[in-house]
Amino acid sequence: MNTLAFSGGPGPWILLFPLFWAIAAGAVVTVLRRTAWRGRRGPAQMRGASGGHAPIAVLGRRFAAGEIDEDEYWRRLSVLDEQFGPASRGMS
Repeated sequence: MNTLAFSGGPGPWILLFPLFWAIAAGAVVTVLRRTAWRGRRGPAQMRGASGGHAPIAVLGRRFAAGEIDEDEYWRRLSVLDEQFGPASRGMS
Protein backbone atom coordinates (compact mmCIF):
# COMPACT_ATOMS: atom_id res chain seq x y z
CA MET A 1 0.00 0.00 0.00
CA ASN A 2 1.62 3.22 -1.17
CA THR A 3 -0.26 6.03 0.62
CA LEU A 4 0.85 9.43 1.83
CA ALA A 5 1.52 8.13 5.34
CA PHE A 6 4.07 5.61 4.00
CA SER A 7 5.59 7.67 1.19
CA GLY A 8 7.06 10.50 3.27
CA GLY A 9 4.06 12.85 3.47
CA PRO A 10 2.48 15.23 1.04
CA GLY A 11 5.56 17.40 0.51
CA PRO A 12 5.82 21.17 0.21
CA TRP A 13 3.24 21.39 -2.59
CA ILE A 14 0.49 21.01 0.04
CA LEU A 15 0.97 24.74 0.79
CA LEU A 16 -0.47 25.58 -2.61
CA PHE A 17 -3.99 24.57 -1.57
CA PRO A 18 -4.41 27.26 1.14
CA LEU A 19 -2.80 29.79 -1.21
CA PHE A 20 -5.26 28.86 -3.94
CA TRP A 21 -8.27 29.23 -1.61
CA ALA A 22 -6.97 32.57 -0.28
CA ILE A 23 -6.68 33.91 -3.83
CA ALA A 24 -10.14 32.57 -4.73
CA ALA A 25 -11.72 34.13 -1.62
CA GLY A 26 -10.00 37.45 -2.38
CA ALA A 27 -11.33 37.40 -5.92
CA VAL A 28 -14.88 36.71 -4.72
CA VAL A 29 -14.71 39.56 -2.18
CA THR A 30 -13.33 41.93 -4.82
CA VAL A 31 -16.08 41.09 -7.30
CA LEU A 32 -18.79 41.48 -4.66
CA ARG A 33 -17.40 44.81 -3.45
CA ARG A 34 -17.38 46.20 -6.97
CA THR A 35 -20.88 45.06 -7.87
CA ALA A 36 -23.43 43.61 -5.46
CA TRP A 37 -22.40 45.19 -2.16
CA ARG A 38 -22.34 48.69 -3.62
CA GLY A 39 -25.99 48.52 -4.59
CA ARG A 40 -27.78 50.52 -7.19
CA ARG A 41 -28.62 54.09 -6.26
CA GLY A 42 -30.98 56.28 -8.21
CA PRO A 43 -30.74 60.07 -8.50
CA ALA A 44 -33.06 60.60 -5.54
CA GLN A 45 -30.82 58.50 -3.28
CA MET A 46 -27.44 59.98 -4.24
CA ARG A 47 -26.26 62.41 -1.62
CA GLY A 48 -23.34 64.77 -1.83
CA ALA A 49 -20.89 65.49 0.98
CA SER A 50 -22.76 68.66 1.94
CA GLY A 51 -26.04 66.81 2.51
CA GLY A 52 -27.61 67.95 -0.78
CA HIS A 53 -28.24 65.96 -3.88
CA ALA A 54 -25.18 65.12 -5.92
CA PRO A 55 -25.90 67.38 -8.95
CA ILE A 56 -26.38 70.42 -6.72
CA ALA A 57 -23.27 69.58 -4.72
CA VAL A 58 -21.26 69.23 -7.95
CA LEU A 59 -22.57 72.57 -9.14
CA GLY A 60 -21.53 74.18 -5.86
CA ARG A 61 -18.04 72.68 -6.10
CA ARG A 62 -17.67 73.92 -9.70
CA PHE A 63 -18.70 77.43 -8.64
CA ALA A 64 -16.30 77.37 -5.68
CA ALA A 65 -13.46 76.20 -7.92
CA GLY A 66 -14.12 79.07 -10.35
CA GLU A 67 -15.09 76.86 -13.29
CA ILE A 68 -18.38 78.73 -13.76
CA ASP A 69 -19.35 82.31 -12.98
CA GLU A 70 -22.14 83.47 -10.67
CA ASP A 71 -24.70 84.03 -13.43
CA GLU A 72 -24.25 80.54 -14.80
CA TYR A 73 -24.36 79.11 -11.26
CA TRP A 74 -27.75 80.69 -10.55
CA ARG A 75 -29.10 79.76 -13.98
CA ARG A 76 -28.16 76.09 -13.57
CA LEU A 77 -29.30 76.04 -9.93
CA SER A 78 -32.77 77.22 -10.97
CA VAL A 79 -32.97 74.32 -13.45
CA LEU A 80 -31.89 71.85 -10.76
CA ASP A 81 -34.40 73.34 -8.30
CA GLU A 82 -37.19 72.49 -10.73
CA GLN A 83 -36.14 68.85 -10.65
CA PHE A 84 -35.00 68.37 -7.04
CA GLY A 85 -36.70 71.24 -5.24
CA PRO A 86 -35.10 74.03 -3.16
CA ALA A 87 -35.31 71.95 0.06
CA SER A 88 -32.79 69.46 -1.32
CA ARG A 89 -29.88 71.91 -1.02
CA GLY A 90 -29.32 70.91 2.60
CA MET A 91 -30.33 74.27 4.07
CA SER A 92 -30.80 73.62 7.76
